[in-house]
Amino acid sequence: MASSTPLKGLELVDCARANAKQGIETAAELCGYGSDLNTFSQELKLACDNMGIKISELTDLITDQDALIKMEGEIVAPESESVL
Repeated sequence: MASSTPLKGLELVDCARANAKQGIETAAELCGYGSDLNTFSQELKLACDNMGIKISELTDLITDQDALIKMEGEIVAPESESVL
């Protein structure tokens, strides 16, 4: 769900990181910046700088751990509710 007001600081970094894989347009919208990508990028860099995180673009927030979480696997589930 998109924020009704532009996020700042840690909340902005958390939201941007959570939506980084979906692209800058989606991340900006969900973080409350709508289609204002320039302001979103500036505020995100400022928030990251204040936290000691150096980024040059949104995708820098995607970590190796995020990639591991998305690894494909096999789903193990019953065939139906009555057959376990």
